[in-house]
Parts: sequence; structure tokens; C-alpha cells
Amino acid sequence: MTGIAAGQTLRALVFDLDGTLYQDERLGEEVHQCACRYVASLQGISALEAEGLLRKARSCSCEGEGTLSLGVVSLGGNLQELHRRFNLEVHPEGVLHPDPRVLELLAKLAGRFELHIYTNNNRALSARIMTELGVAECFRKVFTIEDSWHPKPYRSTLLGILDAIGREPSETLFVGDRYQVDLQLPASLGCAVFEVKSIEELLTLGELVR
Repeated sequence: MTGIAAGQTLRALVFDLDGTLYQDERLGEEVHQCACRYVASLQGISALEAEGLLRKARSCSCEGEGTLSLGVVSLGGNLQELHRRFNLEVHPEGVLHPDPRVLELLAKLAGRFELHIYTNNNRALSARIMTELGVAECFRKVFTIEDSWHPKPYRSTLLGILDAIGREPSETLFVGDRYQVDLQLPASLGCAVFEVKSIEELLTLGELVR
């Protein structure tokens, strides 16, 4: 789904990180299993039983497919502890690698736009992921869950990001892989949005915003 109006003057591009700038099921599974172990410790059940509870909690979200963070919170967890565990148990090192195509795209875009990151991940793990991808120097600002401890979508956080980068919604394009989580709220505020389901779709962004 693309929401870039003809003649729209863009100044800033705000990218989601996980699932958008890279896609790797192994790392996603590490994150998922870490969350399951945390829920299991909270509920006094097995990780397999916790996985079922977490799946049910996410499916009952008003968004239809809620975020992992909100699913854990609904089962008694807290975000700070969840992300402490992510930092200890999730290992992008040796799993993720730079994609020359993505690096070339970001280099071209950075010559014309301000590039930023807005992720539901935490600051430390996001930095490690970006280092492994080779993209750490591509972005001016990185906004994480730690900036407000409210996961996407959250209106006040989003407005704060627009204020921090000094851009109006009409000047800003949000890029993400989950419309309801990453893009629906920015679109409702008047931002352009670009939904990507694969790296191949991401690579077409350079042609759309020329």
C-alpha cells in the first residue's frame, strides 16, 4: 500500500527497522521465544503453554494482530523487563549481514532526504542490529521504545517524533512492514506512507520518491 500524493514535497523519511530494513526469521524467532520464556516465568507455565497464551493475547488485540510488546503486557509483563531480556537473549551478531542493495538505496535517499528510524525495539538492540546491517551511519535520529515506553501505534510519541525532526506531516514519509502498527496512524495525521513486505519492495522506494 502506498500513500504518496502526486506533487507532495517530502523532506524526511522515517523507517521502521525490524521487518523493513531487513527480514530474517531466525532473529524474529529469537525475539518470540524470549518473550515466551518471560511469559512462562510470570505465569508459572511452560514456554510452549506461554506461546499459546501470547498468540491468543495478540489475536484478541483491537488491531487484529497486536504487537508482541502489548501481548506480553496484557499477560502481566512490563516493557522494561521484556527489553532487558531481549538485550541478553537476542543475538543479531553473526545472523544479520549488510545487503549492498539496501545500503545503496539508503545512500541515494540520504542525498535528498533526512533519514530517521522509529522502532518498537530498544536502543541497545537496535544499535547492534544496525551495526550488523552496516546502516548505523545512514540515519540522523533513531527513536526507540525507550523514548516513551509506549509501543507503536501511539499518537503522542508520533507527534513528538515529528516535532523532534522539525517536519510537518505533509513533509514526512513513514516506511514500514505492518500497516496497522507502523503506518495507519501516520497516514491519519497526513503523512505519506509506504508499506513494504519484502526487500524487493523496499528497493522500489528510490523510484517512487525521485
